[in-house]
Amino acid sequence: MSIEVVGPGLAHADEILTPEALAFLAELERGFRDERLALLARRETRLAEILAGARFEFPSGTASIRADGAWRVADTPHDLLDRRVEITGPAEPKMMINALNSGARCFMADLEDSLSPTWANVIGAQQALRAAVRSTLAFDSPEGRAYRISGDPAVLLVRPRGWHLQERHVLVDGAAMSASLFDAGLYLFHNAVERLARGTGPYFYLPKLESHLEARLWNGVFAWTQDALGIPRGSVRATVLIETIHAAFEMDEILWELREHASGLNAGRWDYLFSCIKAFGSHPPAPLPDRAELTMTVPFMRAYTDLLVRTCHRRGAHAIGGMAAFIPSRRDAEVNATAMARVREDKQRESRDGFDGTWVAHPDLVPLATEVFDAVLGGAPNQRHCRRDDVNVVASDLSDIRVAGGRATVAGAALNISVALQYLDAWLGGNGAAAINNLMEDAATAEIARSQLWQWRVTGVRLEDGALFDRSRYDALRAEVLASIPRRADDRLDEAAALLDGLVLRDTFTPFLTLDAYERLEPDPREDHHAG
Repeated sequence: MSIEVVGPGLAHADEILTPEALAFLAELERGFRDERLALLARRETRLAEILAGARFEFPSGTASIRADGAWRVADTPHDLLDRRVEITGPAEPKMMINALNSGARCFMADLEDSLSPTWANVIGAQQALRAAVRSTLAFDSPEGRAYRISGDPAVLLVRPRGWHLQERHVLVDGAAMSASLFDAGLYLFHNAVERLARGTGPYFYLPKLESHLEARLWNGVFAWTQDALGIPRGSVRATVLIETIHAAFEMDEILWELREHASGLNAGRWDYLFSCIKAFGSHPPAPLPDRAELTMTVPFMRAYTDLLVRTCHRRGAHAIGGMAAFIPSRRDAEVNATAMARVREDKQRESRDGFDGTWVAHPDLVPLATEVFDAVLGGAPNQRHCRRDDVNVVASDLSDIRVAGGRATVAGAALNISVALQYLDAWLGGNGAAAINNLMEDAATAEIARSQLWQWRVTGVRLEDGALFDRSRYDALRAEVLASIPRRADDRLDEAAALLDGLVLRDTFTPFLTLDAYERLEPDPREDHHAG
């Protein structure tokens, strides 16, 4: 059998989905499909073990890798030495141009949590990336404003979708191919050689890894694609998002597996909180309190970030801090002042803790974050010399997720419902980066919100008013919140509500909301394909 594109026809898609590119994707999928599926099955086994009472531990089989202080990752490319401020956003032309021109050192173009994966969005992202690499990306707004890339853009990095996702619009031997391989494969096929010719390289962020074996799979993909494209080994560089509690116990091992291609680790803190809830399911050490109380100073989050900095700097890799998602208001100076003070405090903590850089979601935050990191770095490109030998994290520091004095409140439950509904409405409408309550939200926030609601329900949490958070309380709050959200003629709030109900009220936990949401996003092209 062969590779088939079953997505609807799109303008200029043939420039991306060329016969040569499709043949490349087919080989990539066939070469790594079995290993990917086996690793996804391993995730299920490990999760079942934890839910059955197994303890989180640093793996004994890789102790020698952690103990060996001599090894380092490959030397950092010159244009990734200074990453003090990185901006992120979906791979869409206007946002990409604004991010590339923002003054940030790096820009992560996202094909994952902040891009709703409609077929048009996925192909449009690849078209935009191809143009951005060649500095020809352009956008003209309906108001007549022209957007073009400046002469000194940020360094481009790309985040493909995670191993758990499929691209159902492309079938290889009759089965939907890996979304990770589709995203990364197309980007590399069209742009790797061009990136090298321009004195840079194809750089990635890798999401949702749960083990060093999944990093090994990515390393194999990079080795294969470099050989297939005729470019030197080590041309590809990857920063891994440590955004699962499983990966936090294998940071050394992840860098070891990717050491020829590794450039750093990132503290993906929102997905990390979601992972902590998912990992313990209905039997947590204690249900996590309101999201507002889950700051980076609570002990288990502090241990996670300290260990990340120590691990990276011990191995010659960059440690990149978490997201500042605030969207500055053009109307409310008081909101701005309060939020900017919190952003500054967060970035000061990261820079003092040894991070080499940080993330922001809006161009207006770039000057503030740059100022904070300039104060610590000065003229140095990074602070990898800050070894953090004072850090000594043991397994219980990471796995004890209790928050002293934490409270579950009615307001917190209502906020979770509101954010989840609004985000799912936006995502189903094709927008994966939604402005909600002056924050740029992506799927990670919705994941925390719905998983916390589920956990509060199944563990029988009592809210601060003394009432049980059970199905009837959820139903009443959900109805109240839904009624308070302004409606649009084209909204998908009713679908979002039905989706959220299933995620919160189902007895078993759904691993990723995007798995359910993807089935509602567009008509399944495979059904039309088989019917035809």
